Amino acid sequence: MAPPGTRSPRRWLALAALTLSVLIIGLDGTVITVALPTLARDLGASAAELQWINGGYLLALSVALLPAGKLGDRFGQKRLLLAGIALFGAASLAGAFAATTGQVIAVRALLGLGAAAIMPLSMAILPRLFAPDELSRAIAVWTAGTALGMPAGPLVGGWLLDSFSWGAVFLFNVPVAAAALAAAAWLLPADGPAGRAASGPFDLAGTLLGAAGITAVVYSTIRVPAAGWGDPAVLATLAGGAVLLVLFVRRQRRHPDPLVDVGLFAGRAFRWGALAAVFVNFAVMGLLFVVPQYLQDVLGGDALSTGLRVLPLIGGLMAAATLSEALVPKLGARAVIAAGLVLLGGGALLGATTAPSDGYAFTAAWLSVAGLGFGLAMVPATSLAVGALPAEGTGAGTSLLETVQQLGGVLGVAGLGSLLNAGYRSRLPAGAPAATRDSVAAANGDPAALAAFVHGMDLVLAFCGATALAVAVLAAVLLPRRAPAPELPLPAPHPGQLPV
Repeated sequence: MAPPGTRSPRRWLALAALTLSVLIIGLDGTVITVALPTLARDLGASAAELQWINGGYLLALSVALLPAGKLGDRFGQKRLLLAGIALFGAASLAGAFAATTGQVIAVRALLGLGAAAIMPLSMAILPRLFAPDELSRAIAVWTAGTALGMPAGPLVGGWLLDSFSWGAVFLFNVPVAAAALAAAAWLLPADGPAGRAASGPFDLAGTLLGAAGITAVVYSTIRVPAAGWGDPAVLATLAGGAVLLVLFVRRQRRHPDPLVDVGLFAGRAFRWGALAAVFVNFAVMGLLFVVPQYLQDVLGGDALSTGLRVLPLIGGLMAAATLSEALVPKLGARAVIAAGLVLLGGGALLGATTAPSDGYAFTAAWLSVAGLGFGLAMVPATSLAVGALPAEGTGAGTSLLETVQQLGGVLGVAGLGSLLNAGYRSRLPAGAPAATRDSVAAANGDPAALAAFVHGMDLVLAFCGATALAVAVLAAVLLPRRAPAPELPLPAPHPGQLPV
């Protein structure tokens, strides 16, 4: 990590560049969701094609995360980060002029590849910029950037779709990516010599094995909404993916220069910090999965107003980012993470008492509590995991952290989606139209359907809340109180690596 004596005021500008690079990922993910109905109308996209506009991105992101970090460690984290931002911008430009659904799916896959480089490497660079006493603050800002894009996406998407054609949702990314690329190129410290972190041949076979396992797991999960968890093909593909991932882990344990160091999980700080972050992400993904639908379909409103009404969650996160920085040195990471999980779980359980007659004020209140818990738990948990990484190979470590969170989020949303659908359909009248049974958006304000959706949402929120409270108990028992010192000393920098 950067020693205190090498600090420069420009490190905060460099953090702004990194935050901007992850902000566009969050924006793009939710902007395209808002644009799906328009794409269906203008391009004649089928339901399956719309599913793959999201699924193609998710699949490419999940598969490329693991090798991205290792390649960054070998050939330069800044170099590969800049390449990822450039790819993201170029793919967005191509998407603005796409003429068919197939071209849009291909563009989304390229965006996933770009995001796979941006996410882990932007995090991996943080310890090179900030000393341990400032790393938590930097991670809080970075986390806020990733989270802010989620509710801001519908705001941006709603305005763009109201004012321009659907291609604008892609074109919007281009100037943001160009600004992030220029700022990162100027402000981030230079990489060391290429290949510095390499000690053997690149593990291509392991890369293919991991990619096949992740592809099988993610692909089967993408098919769950249409086929159901009991579908034999879904179960067989999911089981096959699990077997491949077990084989991947065994190979990584034996390889002289593994793609990821699974031995990191032997350290208590990384293991429980990473798992705490996974479950926090799981709970928040559950909230962001059901709440926008509730705000738009039950309370009424367009994409723009929905984005605005999710902002209390981000407000709580921003408040917690400042609060956690003051609390962790006094109380320790363990206490703060456990308290954050309790608040997150309490907010979700409060939301699980929502009745069809409740208005937005109640939703804003429990979202604020959940957002506060989100920030208090996620920031120190991520700091704990990142702080346990060796000075060399941070890219591979952050890739492992992001991959575990990504797979947990994918499986979690699929499971929560099934729970939502089961709760929703169980309360619908027997004679409800088929369209209404598929989606509350097709219910045209039918009070019975709206009440059924609120019931399904309450089940999802109750499960998320109970999970957060259970993990809070584990965190209080198993997490180390303080973050450990970095495992390896930072190698002496060459002239191009002098602090910014």
